[in-house]
Amino acid sequence: MKFKKALLINISEGALEGHWDQLDELVEKRTTLPKDSPDIMRELVDTECLLVAFGIPVTKEMIDTATGLKYIAIQATAFGKVDVDYAKSKNIPVSNLAGYSTEAVAEFSIASVLESIRQLEEGKQRGRAGNYSEEGLRAREIRNAIFGVIGLGSIGERVAEIASGFGADVRYWSRAKKNVPFTYQDADTLIAEADFLSLNLAQTPETDNFLNKKRIQSLKSGVVVINTVPMELVDADALAERLAVGDITFILDHSDETSKGVMAKLSQFKNCIIYPPMAYITEEAKLARKTLFLSNIKSFLDGSPTNVIN
Repeated sequence: MKFKKALLINISEGALEGHWDQLDELVEKRTTLPKDSPDIMRELVDTECLLVAFGIPVTKEMIDTATGLKYIAIQATAFGKVDVDYAKSKNIPVSNLAGYSTEAVAEFSIASVLESIRQLEEGKQRGRAGNYSEEGLRAREIRNAIFGVIGLGSIGERVAEIASGFGADVRYWSRAKKNVPFTYQDADTLIAEADFLSLNLAQTPETDNFLNKKRIQSLKSGVVVINTVPMELVDADALAERLAVGDITFILDHSDETSKGVMAKLSQFKNCIIYPPMAYITEEAKLARKTLFLSNIKSFLDGSPTNVIN
């Protein structure tokens, strides 16, 4: 069995490099469009399979336009931009890539914290310039610090495990308490007490603006916040106000899909460390991303959908 037509939105050639032949075994025709194409609605009309990249909205209007739509696959873990409830009401399964980048993102989270608190960039610059003095360098340790994790899904739990291996006092908040060797705290208390804070919540309408003005104002002086999830979870104006004080560090990597206005506001602060979207780009995660994506599509065609989120 094959889909008669698949519409791919914002899925680049590199996203399935070396695996396009496998997709072609699952679809008779595929059409690829960029996210801002004016042809999306027209191409949806006869689409049976909708394949979208990270952060691409799939709205009620789009679903209604695709009257023959049978299946939606997201080439990412996050699904906050997809109207999964409306898709479910139309009996359209939506699948994501659960867990494909768990290790990659967790390791990046800890690495970016270490890069910040150990002044590794400054050290490299001095070394390249032939300056071998440690004069003026300042550093601190993760050991014995309160390391807060907001959202204990697969990535959050792995971040907690790694931080625990450094000897941190790991505490977490999640929607439900879990059977883990870490201390549970309510979100407001944890945010106010943490020396390091990792945000690992999925973006949904319920989590938008989770780190609001009140919580940002409550952050402990000296805290390092690492955010590897969409910036919709953060009140950007309140964050800019706190960054201007100069007593916190905020790290993010979703720069590619954050609005230009927000990026312009945050990039002026040296204590806001902005990375390209690189947390997930290990070779292992990139391969898992391709194979799991194709496996989800094949499983649906075989009658046993996998990684369905609705």
